[in-house]
Amino acid sequence: QVQLVESGGGLVQPGGSLRLSCAASGIIFSINQMGWYRQAPGKQRELVATISSGENTNYAESVKGRFTISRGSARNTVWLQMNSLKPEDTAVYYCRQTTTYTDYWGQGTQVTVSS
Repeated sequence: QVQLVESGGGLVQPGGSLRLSCAASGIIFSINQMGWYRQAPGKQRELVATISSGENTNYAESVKGRFTISRGSARNTVWLQMNSLKPEDTAVYYCRQTTTYTDYWGQGTQVTVSS
């Protein structure tokens, strides 16, 4: 069973930056979309950003202009560059990769924005 592994989370001050990475433990064929989602305490999981196989990107309004999603060809990698972080960005961030038949999720990485 292929697993997604996220890394790059941590504690950062407001205005700081972090870069999240997600890599698959094996090869996932025919990926339709890769994305990042987040879930803050007491809230539902929400979309942060997605990138399609055709490199089309989509962002939540709250992160537009601050976050950038990108993907690589090796090990089904996807990154999320997060700049100008705010306390409201604090959440567990999850990587997701979808094919026609399967939906893969990572275990999540904690991002805490606090002074």
